[in-house]
Amino acid sequence: MAETSDTRTPAQIEADIRARREVLAETLDEIGVRVHPKTIVGDARAKVVANVDHTLGRAYVQVNRVVSEVRAQFVDEDGAPRLERVVPVAFVVVGVVGLLALGARRRRG
Repeated sequence: MAETSDTRTPAQIEADIRARREVLAETLDEIGVRVHPKTIVGDARAKVVANVDHTLGRAYVQVNRVVSEVRAQFVDEDGAPRLERVVPVAFVVVGVVGLLALGARRRRG
């Protein structure tokens, strides 16, 4: 094995040791912050919020798409109602409400 000689002075070696201790202390402080329960909880909370925001955003886009598709069934390109589709649906809604009212009336009476 070849020997390597250290040409540093004792003062240089001590300065190197001090510098390495400072770096090590900073690293340990960083690790302490990263593994602190408040940091872990904060990181987890941030991930949950980001996931919820993402999910809500996707849900909003999907609902908006469905509403647009349904609206397109009842309104033409100019924004005028398509009476051939609106009138039958209106009759169905009135009929269902009437049946529900009639059923509620029979239950009470």
